[in-house]
Amino acid sequence: MARVSVAGLGNMGKGMARRLLAEGHDVTVWNRHPEAGDELVASGAERAGSVADLFAAGPVLSMLADDAAVAAVFDDSVLAGAGPDAVHVGMSTISVEAGRALAERHEAAGVGYLGVPVLGRPDAAEAGQLNLLAAGDSGLIDSLEPVFSTLGRRIWRVGAQPWQANLVKITMNLLLIHALEAIAEGFALVERHGIDAHDLHEVMTGTLLTGPVYQGYGKEMADRAYMPAGFRTVLGNKDLGLAKAAADGVGLELPTMSALRQTFQDAIDLGLGDHDWASIAEAVRGSDAPRDE
Repeated sequence: MARVSVAGLGNMGKGMARRLLAEGHDVTVWNRHPEAGDELVASGAERAGSVADLFAAGPVLSMLADDAAVAAVFDDSVLAGAGPDAVHVGMSTISVEAGRALAERHEAAGVGYLGVPVLGRPDAAEAGQLNLLAAGDSGLIDSLEPVFSTLGRRIWRVGAQPWQANLVKITMNLLLIHALEAIAEGFALVERHGIDAHDLHEVMTGTLLTGPVYQGYGKEMADRAYMPAGFRTVLGNKDLGLAKAAADGVGLELPTMSALRQTFQDAIDLGLGDHDWASIAEAVRGSDAPRDE
């Protein structure tokens, strides 16, 4: 079994740490608010007093909220003191620009760095069913295979530069958001004509649109049940901003971007920012509130 550290104990970070502990790995955890690690420590994890202690305890997997959080936790002083064999695996959904900057700062400090954001929700993390999007040095990816295979069903190698994994994750979320918008529009259309959304959901998942996005998120939209949130609307809105920035960086105009961002903003304005991002259906329907409250 491997020695591994986890920085960031939100829902996803906790799910990953639980999985690693359950499979017998030696796990050290750290969070800016230490109490977030109490449950994991009770289950056998060690608590690090600092990020420097994390690096001393093994490769560091980070699952932090955004660009600013990653930059603040892994600043130049932390990287300078990490040690010659230190490794950081960035698993957060961050911008391409932040991914490039992180890789450059790690290289300057002599710290190994991989970009490995994930596809999946916290329950998938705890079940070891994530999909890992890995980019960076192939030998370093190989060396962490015991850890990665514990967390995920498959490791998808998507590039030689760590930031390329960030781009692929942003793009996957953009594709998923398009699917959410399409389902929401379809349900709104049939409902306005007196057809139950559940009936359309049964047709679409039984014929042309059989994938888990249509099955799972489609059911949430048909049921109008968006809590507890697997992935919050505000985070989806953030990811749309990351996609726009990535497109702007190469002079690419994405024709649907403005409409998607407006839908997410409308949902947030309805008070659905902390609901599951399937709740954008309520903005498309023109509803005042979801039915699960």
